[in-house]
Amino acid sequence: MSVELEHTGLRVTEAEAAELYRRMAVIRRFEQAAYRAYEQGEVHGTVHVSIGQEAVAVGVMDALRPGDTVLSHHRGHGHALAKGVDPGRLMAELCGRAGGVSRGKGGSMHATDLDAGFLGTLAVVGAAIPLGVGYALAQRLKGTGAVCVVFFGDGAVNQGVLYESLNLAALWSLPVLFVCENNAYAITTAAHESTAGDGIAARARAFGVDGQEVDGQDVLAVRRLAASMAEAARNGRPGLMECLTYRFMGHSRGDPPHGIYRTKAELEAWTDRDPLALLATAAGLTSEDTGRFQDEARRIADDAMSFALASPVPDESSLLEDVV
Repeated sequence: MSVELEHTGLRVTEAEAAELYRRMAVIRRFEQAAYRAYEQGEVHGTVHVSIGQEAVAVGVMDALRPGDTVLSHHRGHGHALAKGVDPGRLMAELCGRAGGVSRGKGGSMHATDLDAGFLGTLAVVGAAIPLGVGYALAQRLKGTGAVCVVFFGDGAVNQGVLYESLNLAALWSLPVLFVCENNAYAITTAAHESTAGDGIAARARAFGVDGQEVDGQDVLAVRRLAASMAEAARNGRPGLMECLTYRFMGHSRGDPPHGIYRTKAELEAWTDRDPLALLATAAGLTSEDTGRFQDEARRIADDAMSFALASPVPDESSLLEDVV
């Protein structure tokens, strides 16, 4: 049975809507558990959660083929989970344990799982962008038909490397999809105070790259646009999606959700557009449905934390292994 989702003009089966909700719930519960573990000293370094932005990760990944690949940034747990990275091994990586996807040596901002097609999170702002272009070139030369998706935030859009990458992608007709998660703030700097012009998507169009804006809180709208643009990229027409979204938490450990640079009213207005609640309402999911998925997501997060904490720390003898 399918249901009409009037706000997107899409039809989606009840099973599809339920699975999208479940995947978003897993990301949220995982990140809530990760943040608690950070506060308890189990996660080393820092942690950047994407709570509130789950629709972007799930909507984009649901539009991809199994052979497609993804590059992420410092706020990338959701991308990794949506791409199929095992929650336990990802949590172990955050905790610096040998059972992690990078053997406990990368942490939250350098987690990689090539088997899942997840090429990694990167700490340096904008660093994934040219790597994605290079990977897309490699796929074209190999004739794999795969697309590389590169995620970055609005804080990266004034980095020159973005425009060098857009230029090459257009010039060489590369199978790359740029996804900007515009959550309105680069740490504490509002996007409207740092970025001129008519939006980030418009900048891509200056290079002949299709740039489109989408409601990043609406998982179905994201999925529809991602599917269209991924197929275009697969056929040599790169694109850029600007997903208008919002993080419900602070940037990292140093700032609260509101009170310094964001008002309580602004935060409340965005939490009223929680992507999980929006999908549940649009798809007619009952409280029993959502409760069941939330319980499952909580179990997955708990199991991931149990696996992580049971995994040993890396042995000192492995210090120089994997070093190039």
